[in-house]
Amino acid sequence: MANFRRALLSTIPRMLSSNPASRPASHAIHRPVLCSFSSLYSSNSAAKSIDIDLSSEESKRRLFNSLLYRSKQRGFLELDLVLGKWVEDHIYSMDESGIKHLVHVLDLENPDLWKWLTDQEKPPETVNLNPVFVALREKVINNLNNHAAPETRAAPGQPWTRGWDDFNKGCDAPISGNQ
Repeated sequence: MANFRRALLSTIPRMLSSNPASRPASHAIHRPVLCSFSSLYSSNSAAKSIDIDLSSEESKRRLFNSLLYRSKQRGFLELDLVLGKWVEDHIYSMDESGIKHLVHVLDLENPDLWKWLTDQEKPPETVNLNPVFVALREKVINNLNNHAAPETRAAPGQPWTRGWDDFNKGCDAPISGNQ
């Protein structure tokens, strides 16, 4: 084991300092290109990267299944439920433009999207002009207004601050649950 460690420690510096042209292909070292992730996650290229092909029933089925999966399996339970149900109800009536707007919404980060949908923070103008986002936010706000006690919610633009144990804090606790 000591010989292997010694051989490894003596080989790595030689590989790093040697001329890349003289190095055999099997010893090539993968070095990521700087700023390569920004092109993958920028909002402008995200909508263009998905192949929207509505020409055949099979391509529609695959696209819709992919978008349904992305909307229901985000890893953020609240968004999985809200976004997944909304997409399930509306995706089959969308045209190509609507699907591009949906992809843009699906490419947003979970914490930001949740804060924007629940009016905890004001969304950026590009997101606020997206018709899918506007319809989804309207649905979420209507649900909050109809089903959540006003005492459990902060004013628009303010983060929700009540804790999970509000019932144990006394008479100023909310009427029902922490929404």
